[in-house]
Amino acid sequence: MTFRARPVLMGPIGWGGKPLGHLDRVAAVAALGLALGLSGPAGAQSAADGRLTVELNKLEDGETGACRAFFLFRNHADTPFEGFEMSLAILDTDGVIDRLLTIDAAPLPMDRTTLKLFEIPETDCAAVGEVLLHDLPVCRPQNAEAMDCFPILELVSRADAPLVK
Repeated sequence: MTFRARPVLMGPIGWGGKPLGHLDRVAAVAALGLALGLSGPAGAQSAADGRLTVELNKLEDGETGACRAFFLFRNHADTPFEGFEMSLAILDTDGVIDRLLTIDAAPLPMDRTTLKLFEIPETDCAAVGEVLLHDLPVCRPQNAEAMDCFPILELVSRADAPLVK
């Protein structure tokens, strides 16, 4: 059975709770580069490595019998994404697929970290042994054609369950 995860409404993380405008981001990156002694293309390259990192930050039991999965999306690709869906297989602690889950994480602004919270229905977090990203049905940069995001994707987990492809 495939479930569609219900996102918990949370916006992108901004400084002081406010989103930064484009010029504010440019100024902040420039100031950081100067503070770290970076200059020229090498400093710019380390700030925007072209990767899209998906981090399973934590799993937390919810009040409704669902497991809440907290994801951080760090978009250091050269574009914002207006479409980004992940198809996940939730494996139990014995390595058996328990359920399939599709989550919609869009939009993903460029050069930002976005927090998204999803519920895995009817699941105890202690029973989650691994989270497998088996497909990206939608990966669409803003104002562009869909693309294969697997080459730029990096998966990280801080939870007890690994996030793997």
